[in-house]
Amino acid sequence: MRIAILGVGSIGGVLVGALSETEVGLLCVSRGGTAAALRLGLVIHTPEGVIEMISPDRYEVLDNEEGPILEEHLGTCDIAIIAGKAASTHILASLAEEVLSPDGLAISIQNGLGHAEALARRIGGARVLGGSTTHSAWRDEGGSVHWSGRGAVEFGRLDGGGITGVAMEFHDALEEAGLNPKWSSDIHSVIWRKLLINVAINPVCAIAGVRNGSLIEVPGLWEQSMESMREAELVARATGVELGDIDTEGYLRKVVLATAKNRVSMLQDLMAGRKTEIDALCGEIVARGEEFGVPTPRNEMLLALVRGIELSQHHD
Repeated sequence: MRIAILGVGSIGGVLVGALSETEVGLLCVSRGGTAAALRLGLVIHTPEGVIEMISPDRYEVLDNEEGPILEEHLGTCDIAIIAGKAASTHILASLAEEVLSPDGLAISIQNGLGHAEALARRIGGARVLGGSTTHSAWRDEGGSVHWSGRGAVEFGRLDGGGITGVAMEFHDALEEAGLNPKWSSDIHSVIWRKLLINVAINPVCAIAGVRNGSLIEVPGLWEQSMESMREAELVARATGVELGDIDTEGYLRKVVLATAKNRVSMLQDLMAGRKTEIDALCGEIVARGEEFGVPTPRNEMLLALVRGIELSQHHD
């Protein structure tokens, strides 16, 4: 099996590091400085404190800023994992279409909504898997990836079908890599549950400039997070998503405690002056709330504040 990882940031780096321990072929699609660094190797700090050096001989690197994909890569991959930022989804979907074999499958594990649908519009719903991951990671200024918490990779067909063929081979590869794969017959609900956590934690921590654990330590921050999450839950149920009986506050508290030392990707993006994924998170909640008549004032506020920070950085 040959797997392409499109967008080798923190989570993409975890995938490369873990899968490099298996027999699968790996194609890393990145750009600019990240691609150049990958050609020298990859450093992974595991949750257990082990520093692993991944040799560049273990994977191929494709810099999508260098022009058209080389013919030697066209149609060679069984799986294309979209792990890049939300703003790059359409570009990465096009790249996935080029590197996938006729029977290959694309899977998005990105934060937010709409990514699997964008892939489906590009290459067809039958060739797309929805996905979500609870592994956590961050990347330091030197390019090393810090795998800060082990989680799972959940994925499934958009139509709720069973696991067969290439999807089963992919599951086995993830299992061998220690990435804890889980097949879901309702991947839409899985993606929405991840979104509830994302809108509760990411924008609040990014605006306040704090690590996750501060949400519990500062009462005002906790209130912001809870209200944002409750709005998202109401929107999800209004759209017909089956979330089941969940203790919203208990669910959020458990995640925050488990990731207390983490600095969310949205905060990392703001600190680096990069565009965030706020539109795919709070932006989607606001838009779908308007569509289904569900008020989302807290998400509207968080969306405006993060956009304002982005704008100020751009002008500076």
